[in-house]
Amino acid sequence: MTLVLALGVRAAAAGAPLAQALAAALDATALRGARVGALVVDAERGAVLFERAPDLALVPASNLKILTALAALDAFGPTHRFTTRVLADAPVDAQGAVDVLYLQGGGDPALTSESWWRLAADLRLAGLREVRRGIVVDDSAFDASRWHPSWGRVTSRAYYAPIGALSANYGAFAVEVRPGAAAGAPLSVALDPPVASLRVVNRGRTGPPGSPSKLVVDRVAAGDVEEVRVAGSLPVGAPPQPFYRSVADPGRYAGALAKLQLEANGVRVGPALSRGGVPLGAVELLAFEGRPLGEIVGLLVKHSNNEIAESLVKALAAQRGAGSWELGTALVRERLVGLGLDASGLELVDGSGLSTQNRVSARLLVDALCVAGRSFRVGPELLAALPIAARDGTLRKRAGGADGRVRAKTGLLDRVTALAGWAELADGRPAAFAILVNGYRVADEAAMEAVDAFVSALVSADPEAGEDPSQASSRAAWIP
Repeated sequence: MTLVLALGVRAAAAGAPLAQALAAALDATALRGARVGALVVDAERGAVLFERAPDLALVPASNLKILTALAALDAFGPTHRFTTRVLADAPVDAQGAVDVLYLQGGGDPALTSESWWRLAADLRLAGLREVRRGIVVDDSAFDASRWHPSWGRVTSRAYYAPIGALSANYGAFAVEVRPGAAAGAPLSVALDPPVASLRVVNRGRTGPPGSPSKLVVDRVAAGDVEEVRVAGSLPVGAPPQPFYRSVADPGRYAGALAKLQLEANGVRVGPALSRGGVPLGAVELLAFEGRPLGEIVGLLVKHSNNEIAESLVKALAAQRGAGSWELGTALVRERLVGLGLDASGLELVDGSGLSTQNRVSARLLVDALCVAGRSFRVGPELLAALPIAARDGTLRKRAGGADGRVRAKTGLLDRVTALAGWAELADGRPAAFAILVNGYRVADEAAMEAVDAFVSALVSADPEAGEDPSQASSRAAWIP
């Protein structure tokens, strides 16, 4: 929503009864013909301030991540750290060498290039100087299904990152494409990180000054490597163009990055890179603990990271021995029910909300937010993880009319948009809300603007005017 439109919504809502203002926002032209479920609850007084089909089960898109985050925090606790084990075929010898290094993934979804550098530096501090043959990756803690079958055809876009128990950089990498010095020259292509498992195939050329930019960047598995194919053109003098793509094999990618960072720390590593189990008798050199789950949930929710969400679902299942979607989603449901939530209408097939087979009601999302709000153990982490309207995360450029007064998770799929979180009412009280919209007939931007208008009205309209005391419920009050 533009700032002018957002301010107009706030001005129109100011002083108006809240329910009336919210109903008017949902009656916007952009939402006509769509299925809408919405609920707003005054967290202090336990009153329903507004509802429209709150029990209608709809596709939640990434709003599902609220439930995934809550279940993971409840299961593991905010201080839990996933462990990546590094083992060798024998103890480090007098020359600081081993023959084979084994990397055993523990489901950590947030190991970055910096994490792998730290792991490599810790191995050097432990005396490692050479790995004669190379690296074996063990990602057997999760099953071999990298992409959920309900996602349909996946592309190499970064948000379709594969899911594995051993990973790096959320299963993605960056590609920077620059023009050459003169028309007809090859384009310049740089990868970050520049690992051996990714190979650039550059068919792009530099166009004349002022010519159109036409670039295609794809990633294709090709045996033991993945080809990063660049085609098209950039004109002379054009600024560099960034692209983000997923890998096909997260374990091999992590192993190649480990080799890169070991060598950056002065540890020689042989060329072999393969997948296999850790043999009996292997010697542990390092148990590397990643960042705490509270921080990981912040990355998950604030930036709507699909790879983290799906990894957490499989990590839940791995506790029972099989890191699969089927078991993991069943355990998410089990956790939610254990927290006192009514999951009778919940249909759950993944953790990120990428699947259109998921179904969630606005009431369940609001109930989950209220449960988190009352929880001293996990609530602060979930609240802090929510994007802040017009300030950061996936709301950084949205909801200007609710600037700084809404913290909410976004959701977007084809003909689906959603928003759920916390709002500061005009009188300063907190309210939990959720709005799910399915099947709109306009562009995504227009539907999102209508949802943003809803939350602009939510923070601007008078929550006291026209309030019906009979709507008060037994919900417990918000605990700041």
